[in-house]
Amino acid sequence: MVLSSLNTTIHVCQWHGVTCSAWHRRVTILDLQSLILAGYISPYIGNLSFVREINLQNNSFSDEILQEIGYLRRLKELRLNNNSISGKIPTNISSCSNLIIIHLGNNKLEGDVPAEFGVLSSLQVLSINENNLISSIPFSLGNLSQLQKLSLALNGLAGTIPESIGQLRNLTFLSLHSNKLSGTFPQSIFNLSSIRVLDIGENRFHGNLPSDIDFSLPNFRWFGICYNEFAGHIPASLSNASNLEILYLSGNNLTGEVPSLAKLHRLRDIALTANYLGTRKVDDLSFLYSLANATGLKRLTINDNNFGGTIPEIIGNFSASLTKLLLDNNQITGSIPSEIGNLVSLQDLEVWNNQLSGFIPHSVGKLQNLVELALNNNMFSGNIPSSLGNLTNLIKLRAEENNLSGSIPSTLGRCEKLLGMDLSHNNLSGSIPPQVPRLGEFDVSGNKLSGEIPNSLGGCTSLEILNLNDNNFQRPMPSSLSSLKALQVLDLSGKYLSREIPEFLSHFDSLQYLNLFCNNFEGTVPTEGIFENGSATSVEGNNRLCGGIPTFHLPTCNSLKHRKSGLAVTLKLVIAIRTVLLGVTLVFFIVFVFWFKQKKRKEPTPNLSEKKILELTYQNLHNATDGFSSDNMIGRGSFGSVYKGTFDGGGTLIAIKVFNLMRHGAFKSFLAECEAIRKIRRRNLVKVITVCSSVDFRGNDFKALVYEFMVNGSLEEWLHPAIGTNEADVVPRKLNILQRLNIVIDVAHAIDYLHHHCETQSFHCDLKPRNILLNEELTGHVGDFGLARFLLESTDIDTTINQSSSIGVRGTVGYAPPEYGIGNDVSTCGDVYSYSILLLEVFTGKKPTDDMFDEGFNLQNFVKAALPNHVMEILDPILLGETEQGDTSMDGAHNYQRSKITRSSRSVECLIAIFQTGVDCCTESPGERLNIVDAVRKLISIRDKFVGTGIRSDRELQSAGKRCN
Repeated sequence: MVLSSLNTTIHVCQWHGVTCSAWHRRVTILDLQSLILAGYISPYIGNLSFVREINLQNNSFSDEILQEIGYLRRLKELRLNNNSISGKIPTNISSCSNLIIIHLGNNKLEGDVPAEFGVLSSLQVLSINENNLISSIPFSLGNLSQLQKLSLALNGLAGTIPESIGQLRNLTFLSLHSNKLSGTFPQSIFNLSSIRVLDIGENRFHGNLPSDIDFSLPNFRWFGICYNEFAGHIPASLSNASNLEILYLSGNNLTGEVPSLAKLHRLRDIALTANYLGTRKVDDLSFLYSLANATGLKRLTINDNNFGGTIPEIIGNFSASLTKLLLDNNQITGSIPSEIGNLVSLQDLEVWNNQLSGFIPHSVGKLQNLVELALNNNMFSGNIPSSLGNLTNLIKLRAEENNLSGSIPSTLGRCEKLLGMDLSHNNLSGSIPPQVPRLGEFDVSGNKLSGEIPNSLGGCTSLEILNLNDNNFQRPMPSSLSSLKALQVLDLSGKYLSREIPEFLSHFDSLQYLNLFCNNFEGTVPTEGIFENGSATSVEGNNRLCGGIPTFHLPTCNSLKHRKSGLAVTLKLVIAIRTVLLGVTLVFFIVFVFWFKQKKRKEPTPNLSEKKILELTYQNLHNATDGFSSDNMIGRGSFGSVYKGTFDGGGTLIAIKVFNLMRHGAFKSFLAECEAIRKIRRRNLVKVITVCSSVDFRGNDFKALVYEFMVNGSLEEWLHPAIGTNEADVVPRKLNILQRLNIVIDVAHAIDYLHHHCETQSFHCDLKPRNILLNEELTGHVGDFGLARFLLESTDIDTTINQSSSIGVRGTVGYAPPEYGIGNDVSTCGDVYSYSILLLEVFTGKKPTDDMFDEGFNLQNFVKAALPNHVMEILDPILLGETEQGDTSMDGAHNYQRSKITRSSRSVECLIAIFQTGVDCCTESPGERLNIVDAVRKLISIRDKFVGTGIRSDRELQSAGKRCN
């Protein structure tokens, strides 16, 4: 009980947070807000018949809102916001006819907004934001004639806005953002004379903004319609909103010119991002002149539109309190005016992906509060100003894809907070200055830098991405780089680095991508760490390397012809010594074996911990799984179940697939997997350790396969985590874009092996996320070969297993290609189709069997319709960055932003390419599908660009090849 900890030796009216009436000594106010209280609200609260105010906000109460609250007929204020209360809102709260304020926001409430609330004639505030409400807004809320504030934001409400809301003549605050509301928005609400805040962003409203909206309303402060589908022009009447402070129009389909905003002196925040505003003409930015009078302006974001023209010099007269200026992704030309240096409060300046030219103004160095500076993808020339070293608060500097020349200023070393610096693909020369800040990302690829890689880079112990490719470094890698334990991406290609590959690279646990292409490395390639992953490591173009994993196709180290004669003599001596030692060892070994056999005859049979795992029996597997306990079951398929087991005294984990031989087809599935064990071996295929064909304790046939255990389970579990009865049951695991891309590349490598490099050409026939397993490094492994087919090879097993056949099950609904449904033979094209569906599912988060797909509309059509301009709308929401959220009030600016992904043109381009590859692999006609070899090549290229290595053109590849020879 919530009040059980209070002291019962004193009268209740003296308790903290309790106020009683002077005459009756009955509780009239219960105020226990912000006391870190938990548990449930006692039903005895219904006995407080004289209570007028209940304030339990900002605690951790859970469970449901009690029906007993409906008994409190004198209640005027009910504040339960900011707790963890769940369940539905009791409809009998409407019995509290004197209610003036209802605050239930930021809980876990479900169900509907009770229509019964429409009888609360005295209600002035109804706030149920940030819950899980569904259904529609009830028409009856239009009866609340005294209502001043209505907040239903951040729920799952759908349907249209009732016209009756336009009757609320006292309404000053309406917040409905972040729901699923649709239709046209009632103009009557736009014209409510009392309205102060109108925030309907992040819904699905459409239609044009009416040209006759009465923006001259005296109380209008906040106008937010972000991320809907409004079209047409911005009404010219907007200029009459002289008291407007917040204007959020981002993420719609607005077109044309922006009207003058000269009368809007109070403007603090303007967001026009992601529309179709502008005409790509020289006067598109003329409206900026009208903002010089907005002396309190703090944020101006007009990026991702069609604005042309030049940045006017008057921008230097903008408010000195301006903190954010986003002009990126437009068609802006000319140069950045030097007056930009007057905006001394600026923290975020982004002009990337325009057609700007000229020099970077030296005056940018005056912006000492700058945190992010993005100048990339333009045509800037000249030197990087040394004045940038004054930006001591700078965290991110992007200037890639320009025509910058000269050297990297050593003054940048003063930017001690700098985490990311990308200067790639310019014409920079000289050496990397030793005064390198402690970066997290450093990319200078595609320049003309030379000299040594500075030892000081080793001091960047938080460095995650280091890209130095396509420069002219000609010295060994400094040993100081061994300190970069956090490194995830390292690209040193095309730099003529020499000597042996440093051993420390194989010990970088975080390293996911390593490119040593086209250098002068020599000696043995390590075989541990990143060097175990052929798809994540490139050592091509180093003609004096040897060894490594077979994927590298390098010569064995003892057969290299370029070794010096002195080394050859030494090698022969070593071999001779080893031969003598081997002979001596062999003698001792023979003696030991003879002695061991004699001793073994006198000893009992060894226990399980002393046996080889290949000799497992039914009893061993029974013990390893605690009698095939349901607690150890980790999966269930068409022909059996998979259990987790422990071997060797608990030291080794194994996965055991037990076949249910009572199911039709289970035995053939077992034979097919056994055949797969015999024929296929590759790193990206799940390793089958052994087969158990025996009888159980009852004498029944027992068939099982023992696999290498994959600690991260199946891809299915990551994409679609199982949801239990409470939030604690949700698997809290997420895959980022790079991890997903690596996994689909791993799967593609496995399919390429089955189709083109296996002893006998093979077809998997059942590719889907459930059959993709992930190890501790999240490397993808293809498993479950129960439906696999092997092409026309005579064996001792039934021919329906070994030959391509049109008989029987050949895949899973949604993943199987359409031609299998009309009896066509299995083929490589069929696997490619299934692979493409898997790829699209990985990046959309939608199963091909989702309820939205019916009547000819499928996952591939869903993706195809979104290409190329709407990929962010189909991307798995988990991959979208968190938006800035807060209470929609005049004190806290609720600023809508797209994900960080949408702010990176490189990321968007890569996502478009990924989706296009998936679509190209699942065309209706099998012969038109992209083959798996080309799919692998494209996806690797996409990954190279995504992680910042850039995509080489054919000409660049030819040039690189010539330099390597």
